[in-house]
Amino acid sequence: MRRVVITGVGVFASTGKNAGDFFDTLVHARSAIRRIRQFDPTPLTVQIAAEIPDYEPTDYFPAKRLDLLDRFSQFGLLAATEAMESSGVQLRDEERPRFGVVAGSGMGGASTFDTGYFNLYAKQATRLHPFTIPKIMHNAATSQICMEFGAQGPSLTTATACSSSGHAIGEAFHMIKFDMADLMLAGGSEAPITFGMIRSWESVRVLAIGNGDPSRACRPFSADREGLVMGEGAAMILLEELEHAKQRGARIYAEISGYGLSSDASHITQLSIDGPARAVRMALAEAQVNPAEVDYINAHGTGTRLNDATETQVIKEVFGDHARRLAISSTKSMHGHTMGATGAIEMVATIQAVDRGVIPPTANYTQPDPECDLDYVPNQAREKAVRVAVSNSFAFGGLNAVLLVRRFE
Repeated sequence: MRRVVITGVGVFASTGKNAGDFFDTLVHARSAIRRIRQFDPTPLTVQIAAEIPDYEPTDYFPAKRLDLLDRFSQFGLLAATEAMESSGVQLRDEERPRFGVVAGSGMGGASTFDTGYFNLYAKQATRLHPFTIPKIMHNAATSQICMEFGAQGPSLTTATACSSSGHAIGEAFHMIKFDMADLMLAGGSEAPITFGMIRSWESVRVLAIGNGDPSRACRPFSADREGLVMGEGAAMILLEELEHAKQRGARIYAEISGYGLSSDASHITQLSIDGPARAVRMALAEAQVNPAEVDYINAHGTGTRLNDATETQVIKEVFGDHARRLAISSTKSMHGHTMGATGAIEMVATIQAVDRGVIPPTANYTQPDPECDLDYVPNQAREKAVRVAVSNSFAFGGLNAVLLVRRFE
């Protein structure tokens, strides 16, 4: 069976506009959650989010090209560019049919939707931007990345809410493992911070309000947690067949060797124990890893009362006594919940934990919860040799994705 390694990483997020800055911010437990600046949030109950600071699209793209790029596609392209550059790969034309892209997004062109509907209903516009449809499509980022890098191989978009980019990476992994491709760019992108989207999420009643210090609003696994905080951004990684990577002398960050996916088939918003547990076990089985070999879990850890308690139960169910020896952290405490991009952003954090031997903390943790009684690496990063790590993504709709990476040897 073909082995798959990670040879490039790219991030464009609130906690860093490249992979190095991103991980350094996490290691120092610096939250990017602030009062929203993209629009006036005063009419909203929730006025905080993890936005990418000082982002001006024309600093990165010519104005003419921006006519075709929603904010989420812009982020996806920027993350993909870093992943390709960091990999050092130089593709020959004959390799392009074996090079594909899988990118996840739960919401697609949310900002284009929001602006378009405002113009249509509030301003009574009789004509919308001619490229509205190409900008809002969920596959827009995937298609733009394919065109940017000449990827002609198996390519698609996954849209499974908060698991979208976890599924994207897993499917790309299998495409290489089962000999459909030699290289795959995979990850996800999301830009959900719009007036209409925040108002809609307020109705679900899972958002933290963040009175006082907004940067401490997201407190996964802490007894005083009050909900999740929306974020935006993208992450892409380059997956490569091992021998292909060796032949070109590529730097290998880690090896991906397990992927689990499942459906809860129970409730549209409430996480179950059985569905996620099956996904974790599937990833362990594919990688042929014993639960006791896992060193670190990058948790889904949204900061909602039910989700964090249930995920804790999932970890106990799968890992038994070893659960109390595991290091577990939620980086959403700093970059927020980036919806369809979250699995990829957290996968980069997981890869770097394996590569650097440093586990990012769960920031803003204040007090233990009897229902969340494991080691969540509170507030301070931890130096630790990480040989095997798991990244969890559990989505609304009960669709789960779990990825397993290990140190390359």
